[in-house]
Amino acid sequence: MEISSIAVSLLVAAFMLGLIFLGAPIFLALGFSGLLGILLLRGITGIFQIPGAMHAQLDSFVLVAIPLFILMGEVLFITGIGSDLYEAFSKWLSHLPGGLAIASIYSCAIFGAMCGVSIAAVATIGIMAIPEMLRRGYDKSFAAGSVTSAGALAMLIPPSILFIVYGSMARISVGKLFIGGIIPGVILATFMAIYVIARAIKNPNLAPQEFKYITWKERFAPLKKLWSVVFLIVLVLGSIYSGVATPTESAAMGSAGAFLIAVFGYQAINWKTIKGIFFASTRVSGSILIIVACALAFSNYLSFTHLPEMISEWAVNLGIPGIGVFFLFMIILLILGMFVDAVSVIIITTPIILPAIESLGFDPLWYGIILVINLEMAVITPPVGLNLYTLKSVTEDVKMEEILKGTMPYVALEFGALILFIFIPELAMWLPSTMG
Repeated sequence: MEISSIAVSLLVAAFMLGLIFLGAPIFLALGFSGLLGILLLRGITGIFQIPGAMHAQLDSFVLVAIPLFILMGEVLFITGIGSDLYEAFSKWLSHLPGGLAIASIYSCAIFGAMCGVSIAAVATIGIMAIPEMLRRGYDKSFAAGSVTSAGALAMLIPPSILFIVYGSMARISVGKLFIGGIIPGVILATFMAIYVIARAIKNPNLAPQEFKYITWKERFAPLKKLWSVVFLIVLVLGSIYSGVATPTESAAMGSAGAFLIAVFGYQAINWKTIKGIFFASTRVSGSILIIVACALAFSNYLSFTHLPEMISEWAVNLGIPGIGVFFLFMIILLILGMFVDAVSVIIITTPIILPAIESLGFDPLWYGIILVINLEMAVITPPVGLNLYTLKSVTEDVKMEEILKGTMPYVALEFGALILFIFIPELAMWLPSTMG
């Protein structure tokens, strides 16, 4: 890399970080930084190539899945299906120490498997679970932590928007990424449940138990309402795993299925709700896709500097084991995720880090799953942690400091799970390996 390119790279990096920390939208920071770098390296002729390239970036069959899955999540949000999930789990788990918190965890996990949006899971389950746990005498931090942290599972358990973004950038199978997230998601949810039980046993005041006998009839009654959950999960994930449909096609089927559930199962659709659904879906989809489009300008700039190749060469010649370099990347991603949203982290870092990961001999599919597990911590850590602010917005009974106090142990739990999946990659790779 020439000296001028190094100087330009430092200038562009400083310019982008300055815009981010000044509060500029991430798409503007990416777009303007990329344009500045291209202008300095290739002149005005390089700028003229960007509009066509941005159009080509968005003209992708894979990316169509993003607005479709977001639409599916918005439809499910207005049905009340989250309350049915929570009622069913609470009936079956309330006899356990911290049973309502465990019910919150698994409700968030299942709701995440239907919508793929973490803040939707937190809002849907939190608005019911937090008041119920507080009514039963649960510690506020203990109750808030279970909902906020479990909501992050929606990022890992398919359908995950992050997997779609990473798969489109890395040019690997989004379907295999989806299926690869299932086992880690189940394991993480179980780890969270075990943590809740252990804390509740050690300190019963955190989660007082009501020794109320629940008949088998009362336990099975709410399960009748969950036919729609099974239907939608089988429709989306089953079609991907069996090879019947691509993720984009399954997203279309899932959106149609969600509308059928809302109309015939919950009678929740009218002109007012339809307007709200499409408005929210358009807003969220647009915010993600404009970041993807502007990221192309930044990616083009990176290709001119040959920075990804330089980092790959540096990683290979560093003189330490590949796993050591991998952990260094994980630490960088963890820190970056504390200040930038997860979608933006993937878009910024994938063109830079992925070539180095592949040079070190690591599977890009496995790296994508590890990357999303890492970024789960980003949505539950300040200052960006969207799940923290989402829960605060749906409950006035819990202060932000109490939410933070209850969530921090789960950050350590997520980090421990990250180590586990790094050293035992089969936990993430076995299920995708069984696909055709």
